[in-house]
Amino acid sequence: MTKLALASKMITLYVDSARETARSLANEVAASFRGAGYQIATWKGQSYIDDLATAGALAREASLFITIGGDGTLLRAARVATECGCPLLGINTGRLGFLTELDYGDPRIAHLPELVEQGLVVEERLALQAEYGGKTFFALNDVVVRKGDVSRIVPFGLSLSNEHIADIPADGICVSTPTGSTAYFLSAGGSIISPQVDAFGIVPLLPHTLFSRPLIVPASSSIEITCDSEIAHAHLECDGDVLAEIGPNTVVKVHKNPASARFARLSKLRFFERLEQKMRWGVSIKAAPR
Repeated sequence: MTKLALASKMITLYVDSARETARSLANEVAASFRGAGYQIATWKGQSYIDDLATAGALAREASLFITIGGDGTLLRAARVATECGCPLLGINTGRLGFLTELDYGDPRIAHLPELVEQGLVVEERLALQAEYGGKTFFALNDVVVRKGDVSRIVPFGLSLSNEHIADIPADGICVSTPTGSTAYFLSAGGSIISPQVDAFGIVPLLPHTLFSRPLIVPASSSIEITCDSEIAHAHLECDGDVLAEIGPNTVVKVHKNPASARFARLSKLRFFERLEQKMRWGVSIKAAPR
């Protein structure tokens, strides 16, 4: 954990453009930072908030990315922010908001400029890089290789650091970071991995076997996934977005991204407290919601 050092009084807003709540809150956040002497940059393609941007402000030169939306908005912004070495602070206007720092309606949102000036805590998170067809793809949560539009089970080959370890008949393979272990990986039967653990998780999706189990492997591992069927194609998905179609008997390589994602927080994350609050970890099903 480190303290956020402001290289410039400039922030970038990355907003869920589909939701009026997010757009309205973006106006409020921009106004409060502008009043504190900050320049406001917006990410390309978000033209609806261009009137909030300071002329000449470049998103890649900002000291902080503020996302306004749900976890999906933060995940989409993570690739850009990580490339820039810029920390992310998320404000949740969506449903769950597990990755975001503040929920809609939190009174601290109105005082964000002062809180930023006082010093935010920066937490580093492992990210993944997938390689296929001469291209590289970033993922903060997970990389998934999934069968295409066929109803039959497809055999997937799995290798770890140049050692072939399994051929699994399944709907696909999911490789997850600790950050993603509370997302799709968890739904597929994987373990929750503390963000402090330097490891990745691997889990087959709907395997046609009684003995397939999730794996936890070192973050230094090089993972290779092959769609072994000659008659079926597969898709490469990163953080839920389909980014490439995988041909039969071709290999997707997955390994640690060279740069870590950086989360800006008001205080140190209490991970298991967050699990209890957001996902009711350890809470009786008979307990009344808070």
